[in-house]
Amino acid sequence: MTDKIVVLTTCDSEKHAAHLARHLVEQRVAACVNILPKARSIYRWQEKIEDAGEWILLIKSRRDQFAVLRAEIQKLHTYEVPEVIALPVVDGSEAYLGWLDGQLTTPVE
Repeated sequence: MTDKIVVLTTCDSEKHAAHLARHLVEQRVAACVNILPKARSIYRWQEKIEDAGEWILLIKSRRDQFAVLRAEIQKLHTYEVPEVIALPVVDGSEAYLGWLDGQLTTPVE
């Protein structure tokens, strides 16, 4: 098990997804963000079934960055309750994981 995580969130527009992704990388709480277009989300919101087009963000980071990353997402997000889910990275190529570490702020000790 590594200390790396992939965080998932969704946005309602490509413009907002790009803005959020760029901000997270600029703040060094994400090393890389992939934006996947044209996802279709079906969910219940305020007792109504919604069917919406969304952009999925795959955010690569580290566990010690999660609290700040989550706060940045919540600060900039247009949704009242944005999805912010962290998944553990069990293993990966040493070169990529090393690069990822180098892109993030130094952990607070």
